[in-house]
Amino acid sequence: MSIQFGRRRYKLPLLEKIKLFIKYRILKKLFRQPFINILLFILTIFTTRLAQNIWYSIAVISILFTHEMGHYLMCRKYRIKSTLPFFIPIPPPLNPFGTMGAVIKMEGKIPHRKALFDVGVAGPLAGLVVTIVTLIIGLNLSMPTQAIEVGLGRSLLFTWFIKWFNPALLDNPEAFPNPVIFAGWVGLFITALNLLPIGQLDGGHIVYSLFGSKSKYVYRMAITGFAINTAYYPPWIIFLILLITFGLRHPPPSNDSEPLDLKRWIIGIFTFIVFIVAFMPFPFQIY
Repeated sequence: MSIQFGRRRYKLPLLEKIKLFIKYRILKKLFRQPFINILLFILTIFTTRLAQNIWYSIAVISILFTHEMGHYLMCRKYRIKSTLPFFIPIPPPLNPFGTMGAVIKMEGKIPHRKALFDVGVAGPLAGLVVTIVTLIIGLNLSMPTQAIEVGLGRSLLFTWFIKWFNPALLDNPEAFPNPVIFAGWVGLFITALNLLPIGQLDGGHIVYSLFGSKSKYVYRMAITGFAINTAYYPPWIIFLILLITFGLRHPPPSNDSEPLDLKRWIIGIFTFIVFIVAFMPFPFQIY
């Protein structure tokens, strides 16, 4: 196997040939098969059921599915080639949620900044709607308390929902009456992480759509802020390393010059307000 640049051909070492063969001939074809998506979805039902009861599993999978389908449907609207959602099952105790979320992979070129914005914002906003419904239901349910060995932080938005729908919980910061509330908490946690204005996270897509090439300055400020947060909360360190490694650049769409309209600017500002009130600087306290 060799790669040609212009008129010159470069022979690859054997190890590179093997890597490229696995990547493009095996993995790429394998992950285009729908049975992989179905298998991962079924495994995620199982691992989230291990984390809590079936109602938690239904709620958290609904949040993740709605989030990713928001991205997927916008890709279809703009004829951007993309995969179906891949759920990521990780059983407890490796992960208290039973999952690391879900992803889709965009394989086509994004035509312009409006398409990039719509694809980026559709996921977190769709997931947020289901998250809010989940929280309202959970805070109005009367179910037996299930012991959770990890203390959970409370964002501003989560605290507001407690005040509005179940203020009695404010007297006990460790109280978590039912797994449906836990699913809503997970939904807010995932939404906030995705809205970090960095790289190719959803928030990074939105920032690039708004500011174009100048978004690199926003990425740097956001990573600096996250690094300061990590100094006070070391469990963030692995995520910080990933952000530094992959979060400083964003590939431009085909048409990088057309600015966004006022409506999208308003929605973009709204999403970052959601990020601020939903983000938890110290989400876990291990006892």
